[in-house]
Amino acid sequence: MIQLKRVTKHYGTKKALDNVSFAIMPREFVSLVGPSGAGKSTLIKLLTCEEYPTFGEITIDGKNIHLINQRYIPYYRRQIGVVYQDFKLLPNKTVYENVAFAMEVSGAPTGVIRREVMKIIELVGLKDKVDNFPKELSGGEAQRVAIARALVFSPRLLIADEPTGNLDPNNAWDIAQLLLKINRMGTTVILATHNREIVDAIGKRVLSFKDGKLMSDRRKGKYKLN
Repeated sequence: MIQLKRVTKHYGTKKALDNVSFAIMPREFVSLVGPSGAGKSTLIKLLTCEEYPTFGEITIDGKNIHLINQRYIPYYRRQIGVVYQDFKLLPNKTVYENVAFAMEVSGAPTGVIRREVMKIIELVGLKDKVDNFPKELSGGEAQRVAIARALVFSPRLLIADEPTGNLDPNNAWDIAQLLLKINRMGTTVILATHNREIVDAIGKRVLSFKDGKLMSDRRKGKYKLN
């Protein structure tokens, strides 16, 4: 599904990624680990076409994503769900409205929006919170809304960038279990995290980065940096 071939990304004289190559198959669950500045966030920006590689190639389903015409980038991004550490919810909209917003902007019919949004809200366990505003939610609930919003276009790939960074251990593990559930339903999941306990408990493939280099690729790994 995803193939990186000798990908390098320069910011001035700094190499944020240095000659990185790996492949991710459909329906895999992959954790990206490493210290701050290791290259995880840069990799995510490359996958979402927020940045472009200085050298190398990234293909998804055999297509070089950085050759996509700019006008089609929004359509490409709908195929990728992205979840961030800080939730990025709209404070003046309810849970339902936050999840529905992207579909409304895309012009989807009201009936389709209602059906899909309620299905996804139930999937993430927030059926009783549809009319609540973000300030009325716990951190774990807010992150579940963010995950629901990322799933609204039924993406084949879900990228979670430090999704448990602002959560206590119990809520963090609940979010990890939700990501595993989504993966079991057929979605490829990439989890970038500093949370050693979560990575070890998940027990899936682990890519370890340091100073922009891919240091190790463990098929059933633990949080190790070399």
